[in-house]
Amino acid sequence: MDLQSIKNRFGIIGNDPTLNYALQVAAQVANTDLSVLIMGESGVGKEIFSQIIHNLSSRKHNPFIAVNCGAIPEGTIDSELFGHEKGSFTSASDQRKGYFESVNGGTIFLDEIGEMPLGTQARLLRMLETGEFIRVGSSKVLKADVRVVAATNKDLLKLTQEGKFREDLYYRLNTVPIRVPALRERREDVYLLFRKFVIDFAERYKTTPIQLDDEARHTLMSYPWPGNVRELKNMAEQISVLSTDKLVTADRLNNFLPKSAQGSNMPMLAAPAESAPMKSFTASESAGTTEREILYKLFFDLKKDSNDIKQLLFELLQQQNTGGGMTSSMTKVNNAPMSGDGFSMPNYSSQNAGPIVTPEPNNYVNYPQNSGAPVILSGPDSLDHHEEVEESLSLIDKERELITKALQKHKGKRKDAAHELGISERTLYRKIKEYDIDE
Repeated sequence: MDLQSIKNRFGIIGNDPTLNYALQVAAQVANTDLSVLIMGESGVGKEIFSQIIHNLSSRKHNPFIAVNCGAIPEGTIDSELFGHEKGSFTSASDQRKGYFESVNGGTIFLDEIGEMPLGTQARLLRMLETGEFIRVGSSKVLKADVRVVAATNKDLLKLTQEGKFREDLYYRLNTVPIRVPALRERREDVYLLFRKFVIDFAERYKTTPIQLDDEARHTLMSYPWPGNVRELKNMAEQISVLSTDKLVTADRLNNFLPKSAQGSNMPMLAAPAESAPMKSFTASESAGTTEREILYKLFFDLKKDSNDIKQLLFELLQQQNTGGGMTSSMTKVNNAPMSGDGFSMPNYSSQNAGPIVTPEPNNYVNYPQNSGAPVILSGPDSLDHHEEVEESLSLIDKERELITKALQKHKGKRKDAAHELGISERTLYRKIKEYDIDE
Protein backbone atom coordinates (compact mmCIF):
# COMPACT_ATOMS: atom_id res chain seq x y z
CA MET A 1 0.00 0.00 0.00
CA ASP A 2 1.45 3.38 -1.04
CA LEU A 3 1.61 6.39 1.28
CA GLN A 4 -1.29 8.25 -0.31
CA SER A 5 -3.57 5.25 0.18
CA ILE A 6 -2.55 5.08 3.86
CA LYS A 7 -3.26 8.80 4.27
CA ASN A 8 -6.67 8.47 2.65
CA ARG A 9 -7.60 5.42 4.71
CA PHE A 10 -6.63 6.89 8.07
CA GLY A 11 -7.45 10.54 7.39
CA ILE A 12 -3.91 11.83 7.54
CA ILE A 13 -3.33 15.28 6.02
CA GLY A 14 0.11 16.57 5.06
CA ASN A 15 2.99 16.19 2.64
CA ASP A 16 5.94 16.99 4.87
CA PRO A 17 8.94 14.69 4.25
CA THR A 18 9.36 13.85 7.95
CA LEU A 19 5.71 12.85 8.19
CA ASN A 20 5.99 10.72 5.05
CA TYR A 21 9.06 8.97 6.44
CA ALA A 22 7.28 8.16 9.71
CA LEU A 23 4.35 6.69 7.77
CA GLN A 24 6.71 4.66 5.61
CA VAL A 25 8.44 3.16 8.68
CA ALA A 26 5.06 2.32 10.24
CA ALA A 27 3.93 0.54 7.05
CA GLN A 28 7.16 -1.44 6.78
CA VAL A 29 7.20 -2.63 10.39
CA ALA A 30 3.48 -3.48 10.46
CA ASN A 31 3.90 -7.02 9.06
CA THR A 32 6.36 -7.97 11.82
CA ASP A 33 5.88 -8.60 15.53
CA LEU A 34 8.62 -6.20 16.58
CA SER A 35 7.97 -3.75 19.40
CA VAL A 36 7.60 -0.16 18.24
CA LEU A 37 8.25 3.03 20.19
CA ILE A 38 6.42 6.09 18.85
CA MET A 39 7.94 9.39 20.01
CA GLY A 40 6.47 12.84 19.65
CA GLU A 41 4.96 15.78 21.46
CA SER A 42 1.49 15.69 22.91
CA GLY A 43 -1.19 16.21 20.28
CA VAL A 44 0.76 15.10 17.18
CA GLY A 45 -1.38 11.97 16.64
CA LYS A 46 0.75 9.12 17.96
CA GLU A 47 -2.26 6.85 18.45
CA ILE A 48 -3.06 7.02 14.73
CA PHE A 49 0.31 5.44 14.01
CA SER A 50 -0.43 2.59 16.41
CA GLN A 51 -3.71 1.96 14.56
CA ILE A 52 -1.88 2.00 11.22
CA ILE A 53 0.58 -0.60 12.50
CA HIS A 54 -2.22 -2.84 13.80
CA ASN A 55 -4.51 -2.55 10.78
CA LEU A 56 -1.73 -3.24 8.29
CA SER A 57 -0.49 -6.29 10.21
CA SER A 58 -1.63 -9.90 10.26
CA ARG A 59 -3.28 -9.16 13.64
CA LYS A 60 -5.81 -6.74 12.13
CA HIS A 61 -8.73 -9.12 12.78
CA ASN A 62 -7.78 -9.54 16.44
CA PRO A 63 -8.43 -7.07 19.28
CA PHE A 64 -6.70 -3.71 19.59
CA ILE A 65 -6.71 -1.75 22.85
CA ALA A 66 -5.18 1.62 23.75
CA VAL A 67 -4.11 2.11 27.38
CA ASN A 68 -3.03 5.43 28.86
CA CYS A 69 -0.45 4.48 31.48
CA GLY A 70 -0.51 7.96 32.99
CA ALA A 71 -4.25 7.74 33.72
CA ILE A 72 -4.12 4.51 35.78
CA PRO A 73 -3.23 4.81 39.50
CA GLU A 74 0.04 3.19 40.50
CA GLY A 75 -1.67 0.80 42.89
CA THR A 76 -3.99 -0.69 40.26
CA ILE A 77 -1.98 -0.63 37.03
CA ASP A 78 -0.61 -4.17 37.58
CA SER A 79 -4.14 -5.47 37.98
CA GLU A 80 -5.35 -3.57 34.91
CA LEU A 81 -2.59 -4.90 32.67
CA PHE A 82 -2.09 -8.43 34.00
CA GLY A 83 -5.30 -9.21 35.93
CA HIS A 84 -5.79 -10.42 39.52
CA GLU A 85 -7.13 -13.31 41.52
CA LYS A 86 -10.12 -13.18 43.83
CA GLY A 87 -9.14 -11.90 47.25
CA SER A 88 -5.70 -10.71 46.15
CA PHE A 89 -6.48 -7.29 47.60
CA THR A 90 -9.32 -5.62 49.47
CA SER A 91 -11.68 -4.85 46.58
CA ALA A 92 -10.83 -7.96 44.54
CA SER A 93 -14.20 -9.68 44.91
CA ASP A 94 -13.82 -11.69 41.67
CA GLN A 95 -11.16 -12.98 39.37
CA ARG A 96 -10.35 -10.54 36.57
CA LYS A 97 -8.48 -10.79 33.30
CA GLY A 98 -5.98 -8.08 32.46
CA TYR A 99 -5.56 -6.25 29.16
CA PHE A 100 -2.77 -8.57 27.96
CA GLU A 101 -4.93 -11.62 28.52
CA SER A 102 -8.00 -9.99 26.95
CA VAL A 103 -6.28 -8.97 23.69
CA ASN A 104 -4.42 -12.24 23.20
CA GLY A 105 -3.38 -12.41 19.56
CA GLY A 106 -3.92 -8.68 19.06
CA THR A 107 -2.13 -5.40 19.72
CA ILE A 108 -1.91 -3.27 22.85
CA PHE A 109 -0.98 0.40 22.60
CA LEU A 110 0.69 1.71 25.77
CA ASP A 111 0.48 5.50 25.64
CA GLU A 112 2.58 7.65 27.99
CA ILE A 113 4.83 4.68 28.74
CA GLY A 114 7.19 7.00 30.63
CA GLU A 115 4.60 7.29 33.42
CA MET A 116 4.61 3.56 34.15
CA PRO A 117 5.89 2.63 37.66
CA LEU A 118 9.21 0.79 37.88
CA GLY A 119 7.61 -2.35 39.35
CA THR A 120 5.18 -2.59 36.45
CA GLN A 121 8.05 -2.00 34.04
CA ALA A 122 9.73 -5.18 35.30
CA ARG A 123 6.52 -7.18 34.67
CA LEU A 124 6.19 -5.66 31.20
CA LEU A 125 9.80 -6.49 30.35
CA ARG A 126 9.23 -10.17 31.15
CA MET A 127 6.05 -10.13 29.08
CA LEU A 128 7.92 -8.71 26.10
CA GLU A 129 10.82 -11.15 26.37
CA THR A 130 9.00 -14.40 27.16
CA GLY A 131 5.30 -13.73 26.60
CA GLU A 132 4.68 -14.84 30.21
CA PHE A 133 2.94 -12.98 33.01
CA ILE A 134 1.43 -13.68 36.43
CA ARG A 135 -1.82 -12.26 37.71
CA VAL A 136 -1.73 -10.23 40.90
CA GLY A 137 -2.17 -12.60 43.85
CA SER A 138 -1.45 -15.72 41.79
CA SER A 139 1.56 -17.98 41.37
CA LYS A 140 0.45 -19.50 38.08
CA VAL A 141 2.38 -18.44 34.98
CA LEU A 142 0.18 -17.53 32.01
CA LYS A 143 1.10 -16.88 28.41
CA ALA A 144 -0.22 -14.36 25.90
CA ASP A 145 0.70 -13.46 22.33
CA VAL A 146 0.37 -9.69 22.26
CA ARG A 147 2.21 -7.12 20.19
CA VAL A 148 3.20 -4.00 22.12
CA VAL A 149 3.30 -0.55 20.57
CA ALA A 150 4.39 2.13 23.05
CA ALA A 151 4.33 5.91 22.81
CA THR A 152 5.82 8.74 24.84
CA ASN A 153 6.19 12.49 24.77
CA LYS A 154 9.20 12.35 27.11
CA ASP A 155 12.88 11.62 26.57
CA LEU A 156 13.03 8.01 27.82
CA LEU A 157 16.80 7.86 27.47
CA LYS A 158 17.11 10.80 29.87
CA LEU A 159 14.67 9.10 32.25
CA THR A 160 16.85 5.98 32.24
CA GLN A 161 19.85 8.09 33.27
CA GLU A 162 17.77 9.57 36.12
CA GLY A 163 16.71 6.09 37.28
CA LYS A 164 13.02 6.69 36.48
CA PHE A 165 12.82 4.21 33.60
CA ARG A 166 14.42 0.81 33.17
CA GLU A 167 17.23 0.87 30.65
CA ASP A 168 16.65 -2.74 29.55
CA LEU A 169 12.96 -2.00 28.92
CA TYR A 170 13.86 1.12 26.93
CA TYR A 171 16.04 -0.84 24.53
CA ARG A 172 13.46 -3.63 24.36
CA LEU A 173 10.70 -1.20 23.36
CA ASN A 174 12.93 0.85 21.09
CA THR A 175 13.41 -1.96 18.58
CA VAL A 176 11.85 0.19 15.86
CA PRO A 177 11.58 3.90 16.77
CA ILE A 178 9.14 6.19 14.95
CA ARG A 179 9.32 9.94 15.48
CA VAL A 180 6.18 11.90 14.65
CA PRO A 181 7.11 15.53 13.80
CA ALA A 182 5.55 18.43 15.67
CA LEU A 183 3.19 20.71 13.77
CA ARG A 184 5.63 23.65 13.88
CA GLU A 185 8.10 21.47 11.96
CA ARG A 186 5.64 21.01 9.09
CA ARG A 187 4.26 24.52 8.62
CA GLU A 188 3.18 23.87 5.03
CA ASP A 189 0.69 21.32 6.36
CA VAL A 190 -0.93 23.72 8.85
CA TYR A 191 -3.30 25.33 6.36
CA LEU A 192 -4.20 21.96 4.79
CA LEU A 193 -5.18 20.62 8.21
CA PHE A 194 -7.11 23.79 9.02
CA ARG A 195 -9.13 23.50 5.81
CA LYS A 196 -9.86 19.85 6.57
CA PHE A 197 -11.14 20.67 10.08
CA VAL A 198 -13.38 23.60 9.03
CA ILE A 199 -14.86 21.60 6.11
CA ASP A 200 -15.58 18.63 8.40
CA PHE A 201 -17.23 20.99 10.87
CA ALA A 202 -19.34 22.63 8.13
CA GLU A 203 -20.51 19.26 6.81
CA ARG A 204 -21.41 18.05 10.29
CA TYR A 205 -23.51 21.10 11.11
CA LYS A 206 -24.55 21.95 7.54
CA THR A 207 -23.00 25.42 7.43
CA THR A 208 -20.71 27.25 5.04
CA PRO A 209 -17.01 26.66 5.80
CA ILE A 210 -14.99 29.73 6.76
CA GLN A 211 -12.02 30.95 4.74
CA LEU A 212 -8.86 32.91 5.54
CA ASP A 213 -7.42 35.83 3.61
CA ASP A 214 -3.73 35.82 2.67
CA GLU A 215 -2.57 37.70 5.74
CA ALA A 216 -4.59 35.47 8.04
CA ARG A 217 -3.16 32.40 6.35
CA HIS A 218 0.35 33.69 6.97
CA THR A 219 -0.52 34.34 10.62
CA LEU A 220 -1.92 30.82 10.96
CA MET A 221 1.26 29.26 9.58
CA SER A 222 3.53 31.47 11.70
CA TYR A 223 1.97 30.46 15.01
CA PRO A 224 4.11 27.78 16.81
CA TRP A 225 1.14 25.52 17.78
CA PRO A 226 2.46 24.10 21.08
CA GLY A 227 -0.64 21.87 21.29
CA ASN A 228 0.02 20.58 17.74
CA VAL A 229 -2.83 19.06 15.71
CA ARG A 230 -5.20 18.87 18.68
CA GLU A 231 -4.86 22.61 19.31
CA LEU A 232 -5.30 23.42 15.61
CA LYS A 233 -8.50 21.39 15.41
CA ASN A 234 -9.97 23.02 18.50
CA MET A 235 -9.14 26.48 17.20
CA ALA A 236 -10.64 25.73 13.76
CA GLU A 237 -13.91 24.60 15.33
CA GLN A 238 -13.93 27.61 17.64
CA ILE A 239 -13.58 30.05 14.74
CA SER A 240 -16.25 28.18 12.77
CA VAL A 241 -18.70 28.67 15.64
CA LEU A 242 -17.89 32.21 16.75
CA SER A 243 -16.88 33.99 13.56
CA THR A 244 -19.68 36.11 12.09
CA ASP A 245 -17.86 36.60 8.78
CA LYS A 246 -17.05 33.67 6.58
CA LEU A 247 -13.87 35.43 5.40
CA VAL A 248 -11.59 35.71 8.43
CA THR A 249 -8.95 38.43 8.49
CA ALA A 250 -5.64 38.38 10.36
CA ASP A 251 -6.95 40.76 13.03
CA ARG A 252 -9.97 38.55 13.60
CA LEU A 253 -7.79 35.43 13.68
CA ASN A 254 -5.50 36.97 16.32
CA ASN A 255 -8.49 37.19 18.64
CA PHE A 256 -8.68 33.39 18.66
CA LEU A 257 -4.96 32.69 18.97
CA PRO A 258 -3.51 32.61 22.51
CA LYS A 259 -1.71 35.78 23.49
CA SER A 260 2.05 35.68 23.92
CA ALA A 261 3.32 35.01 27.41
CA GLN A 262 3.48 38.20 29.39
CA GLY A 263 6.70 39.23 31.11
CA SER A 264 7.25 38.48 34.73
CA ASN A 265 6.09 41.11 37.21
CA MET A 266 9.33 40.85 39.13
CA PRO A 267 11.17 44.20 39.12
CA MET A 268 14.40 44.54 37.24
CA LEU A 269 17.39 44.76 39.57
CA ALA A 270 19.07 48.15 39.54
CA ALA A 271 22.52 48.01 37.99
CA PRO A 272 25.48 50.13 39.13
CA ALA A 273 25.95 53.40 37.26
CA GLU A 274 29.11 52.26 35.50
CA SER A 275 27.94 48.78 34.60
CA ALA A 276 25.61 47.56 31.90
CA PRO A 277 21.95 47.34 32.92
CA MET A 278 20.90 44.00 34.25
CA LYS A 279 18.47 42.04 32.11
CA SER A 280 14.94 41.49 33.41
CA PHE A 281 13.76 37.92 32.93
CA THR A 282 10.44 37.11 31.30
CA ALA A 283 8.27 34.04 31.77
CA SER A 284 8.94 32.81 28.24
CA GLU A 285 12.74 32.80 28.48
CA SER A 286 13.29 29.60 30.40
CA ALA A 287 11.67 27.06 32.67
CA GLY A 288 13.88 28.21 35.55
CA THR A 289 12.38 31.70 35.86
CA THR A 290 10.36 30.81 38.95
CA GLU A 291 13.46 29.57 40.77
CA ARG A 292 15.32 32.79 39.97
CA GLU A 293 12.42 34.89 41.24
CA ILE A 294 12.40 32.96 44.51
CA LEU A 295 16.15 33.50 44.91
CA TYR A 296 15.80 37.22 44.20
CA LYS A 297 13.06 37.53 46.80
CA LEU A 298 15.19 35.64 49.31
CA PHE A 299 18.13 37.97 48.68
CA PHE A 300 15.91 41.03 49.09
CA ASP A 301 14.54 39.66 52.39
CA LEU A 302 18.04 38.92 53.70
CA LYS A 303 19.20 42.41 52.76
CA LYS A 304 16.25 43.96 54.57
CA ASP A 305 16.87 41.80 57.64
CA SER A 306 20.55 42.77 57.72
CA ASN A 307 19.67 46.45 57.51
CA ASP A 308 17.15 46.01 60.34
CA ILE A 309 19.80 44.41 62.56
CA LYS A 310 22.36 47.14 61.84
CA GLN A 311 19.84 49.88 62.55
CA LEU A 312 18.82 48.17 65.79
CA LEU A 313 22.41 47.83 66.98
CA PHE A 314 23.13 51.46 66.17
CA GLU A 315 20.13 52.69 68.17
CA LEU A 316 21.04 50.51 71.14
CA LEU A 317 24.63 51.70 71.02
CA GLN A 318 23.37 55.28 71.11
CA GLN A 319 21.17 54.56 74.12
CA GLN A 320 23.96 52.82 76.04
CA ASN A 321 26.64 55.39 75.22
CA THR A 322 27.81 56.77 78.59
CA GLY A 323 31.57 56.97 77.94
CA GLY A 324 33.32 60.26 78.83
CA GLY A 325 35.19 60.44 75.57
CA MET A 326 32.07 60.17 73.44
CA THR A 327 29.77 62.99 72.44
CA SER A 328 26.04 62.84 73.10
CA SER A 329 25.03 62.07 69.56
CA MET A 330 26.42 60.11 66.65
CA THR A 331 25.72 59.91 62.99
CA LYS A 332 24.01 56.93 61.48
CA VAL A 333 25.81 53.70 60.73
CA ASN A 334 27.73 53.63 57.51
CA ASN A 335 26.75 50.98 55.04
CA ALA A 336 29.05 48.33 56.42
CA PRO A 337 29.59 45.27 54.23
CA MET A 338 28.40 41.93 55.45
CA SER A 339 30.97 39.47 56.77
CA GLY A 340 29.67 35.95 57.13
CA ASP A 341 26.57 35.95 59.35
CA GLY A 342 27.65 39.10 61.23
CA PHE A 343 28.56 42.61 60.19
CA SER A 344 31.77 44.59 60.16
CA MET A 345 32.14 47.21 62.88
CA PRO A 346 30.51 50.50 61.79
CA ASN A 347 32.41 53.78 61.81
CA TYR A 348 31.17 56.47 64.18
CA SER A 349 31.62 60.21 63.90
CA SER A 350 30.66 63.12 66.17
CA GLN A 351 28.22 65.71 64.96
CA ASN A 352 29.46 68.45 67.33
CA ALA A 353 33.12 67.65 67.59
CA GLY A 354 35.59 67.68 64.78
CA PRO A 355 36.62 64.70 62.73
CA ILE A 356 37.36 61.36 64.35
CA VAL A 357 40.78 61.30 66.02
CA THR A 358 42.95 58.71 64.40
CA PRO A 359 45.30 57.21 66.98
CA GLU A 360 48.98 56.93 66.35
CA PRO A 361 50.53 53.47 66.53
CA ASN A 362 51.37 53.99 70.23
CA ASN A 363 47.92 55.25 71.18
CA TYR A 364 45.62 52.92 72.99
CA VAL A 365 41.97 52.21 72.42
CA ASN A 366 40.01 52.03 75.67
CA TYR A 367 36.57 50.41 75.96
CA PRO A 368 34.81 51.56 79.15
CA GLN A 369 32.27 49.38 80.91
CA ASN A 370 28.68 49.63 79.65
CA SER A 371 29.83 51.59 76.63
CA GLY A 372 28.66 50.53 73.23
CA ALA A 373 31.43 52.20 71.22
CA PRO A 374 35.22 52.56 71.51
CA VAL A 375 36.72 55.70 73.08
CA ILE A 376 39.96 56.83 71.49
CA LEU A 377 42.45 58.37 73.87
CA SER A 378 44.85 60.85 72.40
CA GLY A 379 47.27 63.28 73.90
CA PRO A 380 50.27 63.03 76.20
CA ASP A 381 48.53 60.97 78.89
CA SER A 382 47.47 58.34 76.39
CA LEU A 383 51.06 57.34 75.77
CA ASP A 384 51.70 56.40 79.36
CA HIS A 385 48.34 55.24 80.61
CA HIS A 386 45.64 52.91 79.47
CA GLU A 387 42.94 50.94 81.17
CA GLU A 388 42.32 47.36 80.14
CA VAL A 389 38.73 46.22 80.39
CA GLU A 390 37.82 42.61 79.81
CA GLU A 391 34.65 42.94 77.83
CA SER A 392 33.46 41.10 74.73
CA LEU A 393 33.70 43.30 71.69
CA SER A 394 31.89 40.89 69.40
CA LEU A 395 28.71 42.13 67.78
CA ILE A 396 27.51 38.55 67.77
CA ASP A 397 27.75 38.44 71.57
CA LYS A 398 25.93 41.76 71.83
CA GLU A 399 23.27 40.52 69.45
CA ARG A 400 22.82 37.29 71.43
CA GLU A 401 22.57 39.31 74.67
CA LEU A 402 19.95 41.66 73.24
CA ILE A 403 17.85 38.85 71.83
CA THR A 404 18.01 37.02 75.17
CA LYS A 405 16.92 40.13 77.06
CA ALA A 406 14.04 40.74 74.66
CA LEU A 407 12.81 37.17 75.02
CA GLN A 408 13.02 37.35 78.80
CA LYS A 409 11.20 40.68 78.83
CA HIS A 410 8.32 39.32 76.79
CA LYS A 411 8.33 35.90 78.49
CA GLY A 412 9.39 33.98 75.38
CA LYS A 413 6.84 35.51 73.00
CA ARG A 414 8.77 35.72 69.74
CA LYS A 415 6.35 38.06 68.00
CA ASP A 416 6.56 40.69 70.76
CA ALA A 417 10.30 40.24 71.11
CA ALA A 418 10.81 40.65 67.36
CA HIS A 419 8.71 43.82 67.43
CA GLU A 420 10.77 45.15 70.32
CA LEU A 421 14.02 44.39 68.49
CA GLY A 422 12.71 45.89 65.24
CA ILE A 423 13.27 42.75 63.16
CA SER A 424 11.01 40.21 61.53
CA GLU A 425 9.84 37.17 63.46
CA ARG A 426 11.49 34.94 60.86
CA THR A 427 14.83 36.64 61.41
CA LEU A 428 14.43 36.30 65.18
CA TYR A 429 13.68 32.58 64.83
CA ARG A 430 16.79 32.13 62.66
CA LYS A 431 18.97 33.98 65.16
CA ILE A 432 17.61 31.89 68.07
CA LYS A 433 18.57 28.73 66.22
CA GLU A 434 21.93 30.15 65.14
CA TYR A 435 22.96 31.25 68.64
CA ASP A 436 21.29 28.30 70.41
CA ILE A 437 19.39 30.62 72.75
CA ASP A 438 17.21 28.98 75.40
CA GLU A 439 13.73 30.40 75.39
